[in-house]
Amino acid sequence: MTTLLYVFHLLGAVVWVGGMAFAILALRPAAHEALEAPERLALMGAVFRRFFRILWHVAPIVILSGWAMLGGWYWGFGASIWHVHLMHLTGLIMLGVFVFVALVPGRAMRAALAAGDRPAAAAALDTIRKGVTVNLALGLLTVAVAGWGRFGG
Repeated sequence: MTTLLYVFHLLGAVVWVGGMAFAILALRPAAHEALEAPERLALMGAVFRRFFRILWHVAPIVILSGWAMLGGWYWGFGASIWHVHLMHLTGLIMLGVFVFVALVPGRAMRAALAAGDRPAAAAALDTIRKGVTVNLALGLLTVAVAGWGRFGG
């Protein structure tokens, strides 16, 4: 059972961190090169609407599978080692950033796009970009901590 939890945990982390890396490092620069502002805003609004919908399912899987492994594999917080504590902290921060980004600027961007208010949509998109960038950095740190803690002690 722990192996299955671990697989779900890893797959969720790959989707979450990989999706953020793609959005920030590939899609955003390409959209700036190829599209004018109105089309770029519409594209990024659609992309983040879909990505956030995916993350509403993936993020709980990552967090819950992590907690299940914490209790079953590592015998709780008291018996776990440093990298588990750090992964837990960064995972909870990432969850908080995601929930904020999806519910506050994500909703504001959708409303602004629906109303045709491009400046408000652009401002919301900039806040989304900043939040996703912070989460990408935290996600990469978490992956590095997981690898280091698992194999480097």
